[in-house]
Parts: sequence; C-alpha cells; structure tokens
Amino acid sequence: MGDFENKANDLGGKIKEGVGDATGNDDLKNEGKADQVKAEVKDAVDKAGEKVKEAADKVIGAFKDDK
Repeated sequence: MGDFENKANDLGGKIKEGVGDATGNDDLKNEGKADQVKAEVKDAVDKAGEKVKEAADKVIGAFKDDK
C-alpha cells in the first residue's frame, strides 16, 4: 500500500469520525478512529520495510565492492 493510499484512508477515517461525532453515531465515530489507526500502522510498516530494503542494499553493495 502506498503513502497516498494511507493518507487517503487516514483522511476518510477523520471524516467518518467527524460525521459520527456530529450526528451522535458512536459506531461511525469509532470506525473512523479505527481507520486512522490502521492507516498509521500501515504507514509505519511501509516505512520499516523501506528501512530493511535500504539496509539490505547496503550489505549487498558491500559484498559487490569486495569483489
């Protein structure tokens, strides 16, 4: 999932939360909060994956330089 999609899910969650708050619909409000948390977790996982890939690229590069 890309950064754009995570931001879109976060924004959608904020909208749901706001509508739920304005209408007194606690289920919708909580669903919006959950959507925001999911987007944050997915963003963190994406960033961690990028860091692992960067580290692997450095290791591979070090092996190539030794040849």
